[in-house]
Amino acid sequence: MKKLVAEFIGTLWLVLGGCGSAVLAAGFPELGIGFVGVALAFGLTVLTMAYSIGHISGCHLNPAVSVGLWLGGRFDKKDLVPYIVAQVLGGIAGAGILYLIATGKDGFDLVGSGFAANGFGEHSPGGYSMTAALVTEIVMTFMFLIVILGATHSKAPKGFGGLAIGLALTLIHLISIPVTNTSVNPARSTSQALFVGDWATGQLWLFWVAPIIGAALAGIVYKYLSPEKA
Repeated sequence: MKKLVAEFIGTLWLVLGGCGSAVLAAGFPELGIGFVGVALAFGLTVLTMAYSIGHISGCHLNPAVSVGLWLGGRFDKKDLVPYIVAQVLGGIAGAGILYLIATGKDGFDLVGSGFAANGFGEHSPGGYSMTAALVTEIVMTFMFLIVILGATHSKAPKGFGGLAIGLALTLIHLISIPVTNTSVNPARSTSQALFVGDWATGQLWLFWVAPIIGAALAGIVYKYLSPEKA
């Protein structure tokens, strides 16, 4: 239960910090942090949680990460579903807090703002197609899991895993925000889509399928490259 509570809190922080920076700060006149700032915010949420709850739950904060770690031989299958449920609920709680804050400003348009939801086609920030979004999410999640599996390996330098993982997520956002608003995390995508509804829930399937495919492939590949001894 402590592990699940930690995953809930960590995913809440990821959504509130990452999506919150996009909704509240990115477009602020003259002082907006821009998409570079949003990318950094997502990386910082993972970095801070890695050193806060990593020793409790492993700090997955992401159903795709849990799947990748399981297939990579680093995570017990019996904990997979409870972790995913805790992550999705934590993401929804984070989005709920963000909603309460954002709607405290007169004129805020939840649907019009996009609420940092992920999308493709006309809902892609750069107008990228479904195919481009699918490829991007699979590849970015694959590389994210390769970094996670490598940085947390028993032979990796100790104490630097959280830094590597946080910087990797920042880089991933710098590459893919224009394409999909960057998911690589089904819990993060679900939390925003539920509040936006309409097109966001209609396109949500891609942001479950693609990250899990990418993570699964990474888990299998890394287990072949460098199996972790029990």
